[in-house]
Amino acid sequence: MLEGKFDDRVIAKSVRTLNKHLPVERKTLSALLKEEKPGVRCGDNTIQHIRKEELAKIANLIPEADYGKLKLPIYIELTSDYGRGISRVYGKLECEVVNKILKHDRAEQAAEELFIHRGDVRKLRRELQTATQYAFFTSLSR
Repeated sequence: MLEGKFDDRVIAKSVRTLNKHLPVERKTLSALLKEEKPGVRCGDNTIQHIRKEELAKIANLIPEADYGKLKLPIYIELTSDYGRGISRVYGKLECEVVNKILKHDRAEQAAEELFIHRGDVRKLRRELQTATQYAFFTSLSR
């Protein structure tokens, strides 16, 4: 039994190491729009710069009243828990932005979570390369 717990700890630690690139704190769209060089500080002490063009694109997709609620970067969650090639985006505004970028049905836009396939992830990352970030999870790391 001890062997399984050791393996679980090693896996959880590995996932934490994979996520060192994630921001210490995400910022709202409104805060980033005010910055001369928009960016967030990451856990590995780097700065993830977010292109102003991407911020403008996102700003055109949601009402101005929501600028202070949308936190960036948008996380694309990767885990084997969802099945092969499936990723998750979590958060109502985050899902709304992703649905609009991917041109999905309006009915899906009210969702709190959105599962997207590998092809959609590629399209999303092409459109919002600096305003999205991969986050790695296992059922052990939650």
